Amino acid sequence: MFPDADTARGYMEKRRWPDGPVCPACGEKERIYDKGKGFYRCNADLLVFTVRTGTIFERSKIGLHKWLYAMYLFVTARKGISSVQLAKQIGVTQKSAWFMLQRIREACGDDPTQLAGIIEMDEVYIGGKEDAKHENKKTKRGRGAVGKTPVIAARERGGRVKAEVVRSATGRKAVGFSYRHVQAGSTIHTDESTIYNRLNGLIFNHERINHSAGEYVRGSVTTNGIESVFAVMKRGLHGVYHHASPKHLSRYINEFTFRLNDANVKFHTLDRLNSLLDAAVGKRLTYERLTA
Repeated sequence: MFPDADTARGYMEKRRWPDGPVCPACGEKERIYDKGKGFYRCNADLLVFTVRTGTIFERSKIGLHKWLYAMYLFVTARKGISSVQLAKQIGVTQKSAWFMLQRIREACGDDPTQLAGIIEMDEVYIGGKEDAKHENKKTKRGRGAVGKTPVIAARERGGRVKAEVVRSATGRKAVGFSYRHVQAGSTIHTDESTIYNRLNGLIFNHERINHSAGEYVRGSVTTNGIESVFAVMKRGLHGVYHHASPKHLSRYINEFTFRLNDANVKFHTLDRLNSLLDAAVGKRLTYERLTA
């Protein structure tokens, strides 16, 4: 469908501006002059812009057809695609492919929707095992979650997923996450972890499942759904990416939640690609900010 940069640009323009070019700075639609080759000038504020302006593609020298193919691979790979593999697929350097993937992940964040109904909530700790680290990198502060980065996530029964990287998995963080991402009156299912004690008596209904007692399902109460989400995340992080530093982990988590939500396999491939294109507008990630 997109054999060259011009066909890709035409597709992106039609998707972003179905009624014709719009100035990304002032929103002007009428006083737009076509300069040719994808460049437009707004005669209201004299801004010269392209379909890349104000998106994750801005100031990228990589052709838009390669961007579209990268996004296609991104939304169709269930566990993700590494920068090494992407570089080979589209013919760029590994460094450029890594920057492209981080820009695409930047577009996956800031989902404003809230979960409703029955919500399964749990936490997971991402990072290497202590006994697998080099001696000079061991924290030597015990086992379990030591040295790992906590992630709190929730899944609407039969619906969307929300996840956040947090500094520490505490009751305060669990309550804050619930207020941001769960509608009032919803029923939240959790395990017996004490960080969810504060959910009792709030604006949610709260049900627990006791894993330590060998209980995994009690009627409709279970957290198996959100644990399956964690399984996919871990397979991708460990099997495809091998390592994600705490600095960049939130973008990787956004990638997996986007793939489970708007890029779900139940949607047509072009619908998934269009969802990512829509999310790319209004986002910008410079290399300087990424590596700061």
